[in-house]
Amino acid sequence: MPVLRIHGYALAVSFCLITLIAASQRTDPSEVNALIDIKKSLIDPYNNLEDWNEGDPCAANWTGVWCFDKKGADGYFHVREIYLMTMNLSGTLSPQLGQLSQLEIMDFMWNNLTGTIPKEIGYIQSLKLLLLNGNKLSGSLPDELGYLSNLNRFQVDENHLSGPIPESFANLTNVRHIHMNNNSFSGQLPSTLSKLANLMHLLVDNNNFSGYLPPEYSMLDGLAILQLDNNNFSESGIPSTYANLTRLVKLSVRNCNLHGAVPDFSSIPELTYLDLSWNQFTGPIPSNKLSDNMTTIDLSNNHLNGSIPRSLSYSHLQKLSLANNFLSGFIPASLWRNMSFGEKDKLTIDLHNNSFEAVLGNLNLPANVTLRLSGNPICMNSNIQSIGQYCGAEGDEAASYPINSTPVCPVQSCPKDNFYEYCPSSPVPCFCAAPLRIGYRLKSPSFSYFAPYRISFERYITNSLQLDLYQLSIDSVAWENGPRLRMYLKLFPSYNDSHSNMFNISEVRRIKGLFSSWKFPRTDFFGPYELLNFTLLGPYESMDLDLEKRKISVGIIVAAVIAAVACVVAISAIVILLISRRHMKYQKKISKKRTSTNVSIKIDGMKTFTYKELALATNKFNISNKVGQGGYGNVYRGILFNETFVAVKRAEESSLQGQKEFLTEIELLSRLHHRNLVSLIGYCNEEGEQMLVYEFMPNGTLRDWISGNSKETRGSLSFCMRLRIAMGAAKGILYLHTEANPPIFHRDIKASNILLDSKFTAKVADFGLSRLVPYLDEEGTAPKYVSTVVKGTPGYLDPEYLLTHKLTDKCDVYSLGIVYLELLTGMRPISHGKNIVREVNMARESGTTYSIIDSRMGLYPSNCLDEFLALALSCCQDNPEERPSMIDVVRKLEDIIAMLPEAETLLSDVSLDSSGNIAPSSSASTSGSHVIREEQHISSCVSGSNLVSDVTPIIVPR
Repeated sequence: MPVLRIHGYALAVSFCLITLIAASQRTDPSEVNALIDIKKSLIDPYNNLEDWNEGDPCAANWTGVWCFDKKGADGYFHVREIYLMTMNLSGTLSPQLGQLSQLEIMDFMWNNLTGTIPKEIGYIQSLKLLLLNGNKLSGSLPDELGYLSNLNRFQVDENHLSGPIPESFANLTNVRHIHMNNNSFSGQLPSTLSKLANLMHLLVDNNNFSGYLPPEYSMLDGLAILQLDNNNFSESGIPSTYANLTRLVKLSVRNCNLHGAVPDFSSIPELTYLDLSWNQFTGPIPSNKLSDNMTTIDLSNNHLNGSIPRSLSYSHLQKLSLANNFLSGFIPASLWRNMSFGEKDKLTIDLHNNSFEAVLGNLNLPANVTLRLSGNPICMNSNIQSIGQYCGAEGDEAASYPINSTPVCPVQSCPKDNFYEYCPSSPVPCFCAAPLRIGYRLKSPSFSYFAPYRISFERYITNSLQLDLYQLSIDSVAWENGPRLRMYLKLFPSYNDSHSNMFNISEVRRIKGLFSSWKFPRTDFFGPYELLNFTLLGPYESMDLDLEKRKISVGIIVAAVIAAVACVVAISAIVILLISRRHMKYQKKISKKRTSTNVSIKIDGMKTFTYKELALATNKFNISNKVGQGGYGNVYRGILFNETFVAVKRAEESSLQGQKEFLTEIELLSRLHHRNLVSLIGYCNEEGEQMLVYEFMPNGTLRDWISGNSKETRGSLSFCMRLRIAMGAAKGILYLHTEANPPIFHRDIKASNILLDSKFTAKVADFGLSRLVPYLDEEGTAPKYVSTVVKGTPGYLDPEYLLTHKLTDKCDVYSLGIVYLELLTGMRPISHGKNIVREVNMARESGTTYSIIDSRMGLYPSNCLDEFLALALSCCQDNPEERPSMIDVVRKLEDIIAMLPEAETLLSDVSLDSSGNIAPSSSASTSGSHVIREEQHISSCVSGSNLVSDVTPIIVPR
């Protein structure tokens, strides 16, 4: 009888399992197998796709996999979209992608994929968006891609692709956007692309195309943007039939080796942007007036002759460049005289290196106009008054634009270090919330200066997202090669929402869906955009946007209910057994967790402490011994049995690291030995505790001394002392980048992580976020970056790292530059909605630099301060390539210190004297019995016997 009962239960359970599997089976089996093969071909260092082996793709919501809401005619659910953008994936694209027969969106943007594009992708007839840009794909385009008759957007830009455009692309009858720029495509542009009646944007710039420009493209009635720059169409000029492109907004053929006459484009009513520069065009400038919408006309660096037509005057013009031609005659003042400028409007007229002899009309230019005349005979005419100011060296266009500051708000209202900030334009003053941060780039804008169109752009974005205008803040606007306009968008939640300090998950998902599906209304003036990143930081970091992303159909619910009813009897018989087993398993898991942190760790040269020893050293972690706090836990001052002072960093229970991570941090710190790095003495790993024991830094953090908030910071740091601390921090980071083996990127350089010992030697601390640089590859080449999720402290984060997730040595340089600006100004990186880099740049540009310098550091030589400030700002350049390396930073600081008359005194150790002032140690004194007080030390830095005031001004801050 018991045997029969067991068999009965077994049969019941088997029946239940079969029924439940049948009810939960959702995804087409061939697509499941395809997804598994796709994952096998990818390298996923951060396990973003770890759930691709669990359950059914559509039922279990695999990361990045989106399915249709209803079953198909075959009774299965099918994969509709794949979103694997910016996941640090490498490896190759699997041919099994072709098995996803009903896929509509394939998004692998901004990863590190290599290899070729599988021809099998061309078999997915349903595909609408093919987004492969920003990888390292190579080889040629398969002919099979021309079978994608439903394709709307084809983006393979910024790869290493080569070869010609297949003739089969003439079959992409529904395509609206072809973006193939920044590759190595070659050959003749196919004339058959003229069959693409729906094509709006064709971007093939920065390739190796040759031959001629197909005249047949004039048949593209809907073409609005044609960008062909930096190719070699040496066999032709611009076909005159292109004047029939009546929808054209932008034509850019810069540096294409074109020749012949400049066509007359006056019949194109919507033309806004015309760039024909760096070609071989000859003859005069057409006299017929172009569209009134013109913002940019660039005919520079050609062989044009004749005079400037008086018709070349437009109310919205921002840039007119005719430089480096053979133009002559008079310069008509109508170019600027009849324009009505708004506050944010700007016009640059570049006429240098021609043969102009005079201005026809009044030369008095509005403040908004920049005129460049160098290299013209007019600059040699002494009879023309005030001409000299226009004949100097060429100026540079502003690469970025200041952003309006927010009102002054109380610091304590916004949570610190949690990516909250004030909404700059909120109707509610000082509304504090967590914004969504979005990397965004206009790939082919039809203007040269953004400021006049910023408000209309903000309206375009917020209307497209169904948000209020105040919910958008634009930051880090900068021009890049192309020219393309990169920006950093911040979207704030509504202050009217019940959870007004952040967006809920459904709203985040909706906003991301609009960006990544290109569902914004068409705008040819702002041109096509690309989503660079959609990074979830702060309170959004734990959101899983793939959860609850699909509605469960009624049929599935009914099937699940029927299956559940059918299994009730069988399940009830084994419920007690399952609960018992689960309880035992849980207890075992808890026991394992409790004992996991007691695994023995032994590292040479590293002392292990017991919990009892550290509790005794810190008086049972008494609050009076607490000297700091961070995300890891609290830091306590302690005294060991041998009377050694130490700092004990104790992890809170909620932030206990895994055993592997804890061991890795100890092993990392045990290998670092440098005067300017905080030393790790030992660790404790018992009784569920994880503690690190460091040498004690009696003078606390640099942040405390800059702010003066701590009672420990009784003195004030002079300019000389700040230079000395800057040098110490730089040398510590230089050691990490060049002498540690393997090198290390710190990733969290900030003023509170630079500690000061008893002699005010700066020591870099807190390596909790540090990353090892991978070893040399097989060719002996060191990698330039590490792909990683964004970690760090707001205000110190490299904007390029935020956008690309690529961690480099220049990320530490940027953060150190912020620290240097703090040293000079006393400001915080972000305070009251103001960004320190922006504030310092604005002060410098307006000539009010000294008004923002921290007055507490006393006197300083202006030349030294100017050099230090320039170094700090160079470290904070948006473009990492424009920042100095750490070795360059150290060398520049050495040069600045050498400019001081008492450089040796500056570089010596100092301490606090009995009155609480900073003074050099006895070893640094100029005589054996004389100790220089802080006031005298300042004086020696700025007014030594060899320093005269008329050579180096002494600045006294207000």
